[in-house]
Amino acid sequence: MDLSQVSRSVRLLLGQIQRCRPALLSNQTARCLSQAASQPEPSADENEAVNPTFVNRNPRNLEQMALAVKDRGWKTTWPHRQFYHRLMFSRSQHHVTAQVFSSCSPIPVLSCSTKEWAVKKELASTNCVAACQAVGEVLAHRCQQAGITRMVYRVIPWTYRSDSVQSFRAAMKAGGIILSEPRRKYIGT
Repeated sequence: MDLSQVSRSVRLLLGQIQRCRPALLSNQTARCLSQAASQPEPSADENEAVNPTFVNRNPRNLEQMALAVKDRGWKTTWPHRQFYHRLMFSRSQHHVTAQVFSSCSPIPVLSCSTKEWAVKKELASTNCVAACQAVGEVLAHRCQQAGITRMVYRVIPWTYRSDSVQSFRAAMKAGGIILSEPRRKYIGT
């Protein structure tokens, strides 16, 4: 090591000691090169404060807590529009179809039908009671995967007692789907 480098190191060290000397004389422990900033103590009120620009990142959060607004629609419309998700079940001469609609869209969110090859190949007939049960089981599984566990199912009164509708409802309930929605909670401000 060169003599000039040693003298430069000594000068730097003496400069640091001179900068720290007033702190050492006042009996305070301090580090010369870095000092930790004092953190203010959090108050209890800060934890309860809500940001005025809060953005809900889960759009179904209010729906699951039954706080979201349900569109009431007109009293003369049928079927009623007061739901978050609605289940529609239909049978034709050749096929069985079930669809789940959201209240804000006329396009189905989920659907299942005996027209699908995966369902059709497992059935002997595409419009029997067993087909209705199979469609109910598959749709219940798809609803569980999508996170939709509650929906409104209003069947047409004169078709309610048929065996196919009863087997479809039983398959949906066995799949863990609740065929009614909670009543909307109104919170006073």
